[in-house]
Amino acid sequence: MSSRHEAPASTSGGVASPIYARIAGTGSHLPPKRWSNDEFVAWLAERGVQTSSDWIVDRTGIEARHFADPDVTSSDLGVQASLQALAAAGCQPADIDLIICATSTPDMVFPSTACLIQKKLGIHGCPAFDVQAVCSGFVYALTVADALIRAGSARRALVIGAEVFSRILDFNDRTTCVLFGDGAGAVVLEASDRPGIVASRLHADGQYSDILCTPGAFRGGEVLGDPTLKMDGQAVFKLAVHVLDQVAHEVLDAAGRTPDSIDWLVPHQANIRIMQGTARKLKLPNSRVVTTVDQHGNTSAASIPLALDHAVRSGTVKPGQSLLLEGVGGGFTWGAVLIDY
Repeated sequence: MSSRHEAPASTSGGVASPIYARIAGTGSHLPPKRWSNDEFVAWLAERGVQTSSDWIVDRTGIEARHFADPDVTSSDLGVQASLQALAAAGCQPADIDLIICATSTPDMVFPSTACLIQKKLGIHGCPAFDVQAVCSGFVYALTVADALIRAGSARRALVIGAEVFSRILDFNDRTTCVLFGDGAGAVVLEASDRPGIVASRLHADGQYSDILCTPGAFRGGEVLGDPTLKMDGQAVFKLAVHVLDQVAHEVLDAAGRTPDSIDWLVPHQANIRIMQGTARKLKLPNSRVVTTVDQHGNTSAASIPLALDHAVRSGTVKPGQSLLLEGVGGGFTWGAVLIDY
């Protein structure tokens, strides 16, 4: 599937004007407990799993990650990120008329994590649903919200990525458990007469579902199969760099722009090698890549909004700049969004 949006016309006083969607505020939240590589390596050693901080940094660029306490859920993290985004946008929960949450670690089978966030924020009546595209989830959710705003179905959307990936890790597998962390990020997306989200593309190919998956299933009150994350790292790396380059050019072509027009690449924070490989193909210097993987690890659907909020609050990303957000994840899914911030 691919996605491209053309702005519909709205009428005011008989004069047609297009509707666009712009980011009005960003927010993020990390669990308080930060695990440095040294702390994590020592904890793994107690379990009989041997690795080192140097090994982790060399292969992933990760120096630390945050893990949620056992009683903290994705919706709890998502609420805190949402409150920050609402404050940054200068609006109240009651102003929101659409909630989309991207997550692969929902609080429960149902209702959706978005509905639970809606409840905790005291919002009533607006549509609320989850999007499950793993690490591409936030790009998918943002694209859906953009389409609904452009269609006139919503005026102000809360788009969230929230994960507690620590719940699905195999801590006996050093090749995967060192990669991931927990967290949440959110944006408020508003209808505007000025372009914000310029173009987007979404894709998936289920033939690669086995290279990154959590194959457990729930049936009859029991978990069947293995409910922990499995990954073929080399296969994921090769496919990820290829499709991220491809989808970046698709989005730029749709917008009539070139890679050198991008002020900031805000990629899914999977692995520093994938991120730098993507930038290299776009001929972008690493200095124009927003990077938080070193401190957050891979937070799946939360990683892009976490990185975006960090860049906005630090003053790295400024109004008027062009941003390319892109993600790739299990499914296999991938996508990109070009934004005039």
